Amino acid sequence: MTASELKRQVCDAIDAMAPALIEVSHSIHAKPELAFHEVEAAALLTRHLDSAGLPVTRGAFGLPTAFASSFGPKGTPEVSILSEYDALPGIGHSCGHNIIATTGLGATLALAKLGAGLPGQIRYLGTPAEERGGGKEIMAQHGAFDRVDAAMMVHPAGIDLITMPCIAISEVAVTYHGRASHASAMPQAGLNALDALVTAYQSIAQLRQHIKHTERIHGIITKGGAAPNIVPDETEGFFYIRAANAEELAMLKTRVQACFEAGALATGCTVDIKWAQVDYLDLKTNMPLARSYEGNMRALGRDFFPIEKLPSGSAGSTDMGNVSHRLPSIHPMIACAPPNVVIHNPEFARWAGSELGDKACIDGAKALAMTAIDYLTDASLRAKAAAEFAETAEASARSIAAAYDPKGVAEIGGCGCGAH
Repeated sequence: MTASELKRQVCDAIDAMAPALIEVSHSIHAKPELAFHEVEAAALLTRHLDSAGLPVTRGAFGLPTAFASSFGPKGTPEVSILSEYDALPGIGHSCGHNIIATTGLGATLALAKLGAGLPGQIRYLGTPAEERGGGKEIMAQHGAFDRVDAAMMVHPAGIDLITMPCIAISEVAVTYHGRASHASAMPQAGLNALDALVTAYQSIAQLRQHIKHTERIHGIITKGGAAPNIVPDETEGFFYIRAANAEELAMLKTRVQACFEAGALATGCTVDIKWAQVDYLDLKTNMPLARSYEGNMRALGRDFFPIEKLPSGSAGSTDMGNVSHRLPSIHPMIACAPPNVVIHNPEFARWAGSELGDKACIDGAKALAMTAIDYLTDASLRAKAAAEFAETAEASARSIAAAYDPKGVAEIGGCGCGAH
C-alpha cells in the first residue's frame, strides 16, 4: 500500500472519529487540571486507548498521570506521538492543551486502525506537567524516549507556524534569613532580610545591562516582611532566567547566583538558593520532518505564517525542547484562534474550546498521522532527519547533561508562563 493510500485511510478514520475526538477536547477543556494532577484527563485518554484494544501503561515513566501505548511491527522505525493535557492556574486551558491532547489521541487511534498495514511502530505518550515541572524531562530520565527514532506533537496558537520559537529557561526560588528586631528601638540588633533581597534584585537589574539580547532575567519579591517597624527576618523571591541555549543559560545562572550571594554577603544574612530540578531547553526543530508536516498541512488547506516575519524576541519555552535534543523532533503551531489572540491569556482559553479549536483538533490529528506515515515509509526522509540531527548532536548531549539536576526542586521549574 502506498503512502498516499495510507494517508487517505488515516484521514478517513479521523473524520469518522471526529465527534468523539471533539468530545474529548471539550471534556478536558471543561475540567482544567494543573501539572502533575491531570487525573481525569489521563483517565479519559487512556479509556479511549482501552476501547481501541491498544496496550496501555498507566503511571508510565515515573509520573502517576503519564501513560504510554506502543504498537506496530517490531524491528521497524518507531515514531513517538505526544499529548499534553495540563492547564494553567486561574486561567484554565489558555495554552490549549486540550487540543494537544486530542490531536495526539486522534493521530494514534487512526494509525492503529491501519492494522497490518501500519508501516512502523508508534509510541504514544501522555506527557503531564508541561506548564510546570518538566514532565517530559522526568519521563526521559526514566527511558520514555529510549530507542525512539523521531517525536512529534502540535501546539495551538493564533497562527500556523512550522515551528515554535523557543529559548531555554531555568527557575529559581531564593529565601533570605536575617534577624528580627524593632526597627526603631533596636535597629542595631537586626539583620534585614529584605535589604538582602533588594540588594540581590538591584544587582540583577544592573546585570541586565550587560547580558545578550537573547537573554532575559525577571523576578518578583513574594515575601517582603510582616510590618514596617519590624526588621524582616525572612524574605522570598522567585526568578526566571532565560537564554538562547543550555550552555549560555548555565553561564547566566552562575552570574545570577553571584547576585543572590552578594545580597547575603552585604547584609550579614544567610540565603537558600533553590534551582529547579528541570531546565527547559531551546527547541531543536528537525527541518526535514517539519517540511513533511508543512506539506501535509498545506494539503489540508492551511497556510503558514513565515517564521522570519515574527517580531524580534518572540519566543517562549517548552519541555518539548528537552525531547528535541534527544532525537529528531517537531513542535509546529496550529491556528485555533485569530492572529491577535495569543496563548496564555483567558481569551485564548475560550478559543481553545471553540469551533476553530475543534477544527484544529481534527486537522492536527490528520497532519501528525500523515507525517508519521511519511517518516515510516520514506527511508530518504529518515536519513535526512537523522543527518540534520547529528550535525549538532554533541552540543545537544551537553545540553541534556545540564538540563536535569536530581538535587534540584521538583516543585518549581516550567515554561515560564504558570503561576507558582
